[in-house]
Amino acid sequence: MIVYNVTCNVSHDISEEWFQWMTDVHIPEVMNLGIFISSRVHKVITGNDEGVTYAISYTCNEMKDLHRYQIEFASILQQKHSLRYGNKVVAFRTILEVIRNF
Repeated sequence: MIVYNVTCNVSHDISEEWFQWMTDVHIPEVMNLGIFISSRVHKVITGNDEGVTYAISYTCNEMKDLHRYQIEFASILQQKHSLRYGNKVVAFRTILEVIRNF
């Protein structure tokens, strides 16, 4: 299994509205593509006062599924996010492979 993790540091002044939009609009839009089999939203616990940090994890079965998402859909969805929030949200992406569950 492959986990596509998007970590976002969100400015305090928009964090509630951003979270609502992500959970009501963006994440459902990603999941409705039929590529990912599950998603989770995590709040990163830090002592950082420079915003609120979230990690959104999307799981798919194989790397080819993630590649399809990246080629066909990622840039459009990321552009929608950027147009809406600009520099109020800083995001970075990590790809993880699940090698063992306990």
